[in-house]
Amino acid sequence: MKTNIILRLLLVAFFIYIAWPRIPQSSSSLEFLFWGCWLLFAFVFIAANFATLLKMSRPPVMEQEGINKKKLRSH
Repeated sequence: MKTNIILRLLLVAFFIYIAWPRIPQSSSSLEFLFWGCWLLFAFVFIAANFATLLKMSRPPVMEQEGINKKKLRSH
């Protein structure tokens, strides 16, 4: 589970790395709105993955089912 979270964080960091140089080239207010929304979504995505990584929130339902199956097998 930790590897999936780390891979997601690396992927969003790569997307930000690619997009960052293009943000100052925006010329209209619609482009600024798009980049603002895109960055807001990216940072919310990063925060949610960090919260899951630090176990501040419960993992997604699909991953919880895998954890429950592992617990049942170990007993």
